Amino acid sequence: MRSAYREQMNKFTHDLLIMSDLVRASMESASKALLEADLGVAEEIVSSIDTMEELRSKCESAAFELLALEGPVASDLRQVVSGIYIVEDLARMAALSVHVANLARRRHPQHVVPAEVRPFIEEMSSQAIRTAAKIKDVLVTADVNRALELADDDDAVDDLHRHLFTLTTQRDWPHDTRAAVDITLLSRYLERYSDHAVSIASRVVYMATGMHPEEYQQAKRTKEQQDRFETQFDEISRRYGEIWD
Repeated sequence: MRSAYREQMNKFTHDLLIMSDLVRASMESASKALLEADLGVAEEIVSSIDTMEELRSKCESAAFELLALEGPVASDLRQVVSGIYIVEDLARMAALSVHVANLARRRHPQHVVPAEVRPFIEEMSSQAIRTAAKIKDVLVTADVNRALELADDDDAVDDLHRHLFTLTTQRDWPHDTRAAVDITLLSRYLERYSDHAVSIASRVVYMATGMHPEEYQQAKRTKEQQDRFETQFDEISRRYGEIWD
């Protein structure tokens, strides 16, 4: 029974990794379609959502089957339940890539991104792609510290999102309202993409430790403080012990 469970869990994890690869590739292509006004690539991304939905359905069915038939407990239960949430986040990230591609498709042959804001959008897109690559690494290694780094990456994306919103709402914005709406939507899509990546990272932390990120970080700080105190105490004891001897 245990070997059958482990085999099913390995298949489920394998499909999660395939989803993460597709999510990264989708954002890479969507960014290309957006920045190069490439209609063909945009159409490919829009069409690819069916493949992602099929994989999502497969993963969800596998997870529910594991819960219903195998009755996992403790860390195994955390792994399955976290996996269900991760599937949902990956699916939303793929959908956001499609939103980006759809924006490029609607405005073709014009470019969506004006020259003034292109560097910011390029940076947000690059950050999104790097984030997706990190997600796969975190899923493979279950590295808690690596997962926590994604929150810092998200802060940088949030800063860019706020900056773009400020630019598009200023009175001296040099473009029409439609351009402002397009950039606001685009920035929001990329910002939400990053948010879902952070959500996945949080699930990995919980899966690996049984704690939410804030709890884990607090426990880690407490442990570090205790270790420093014990080291200092041992050093004091050693020094005074030498004197007393």
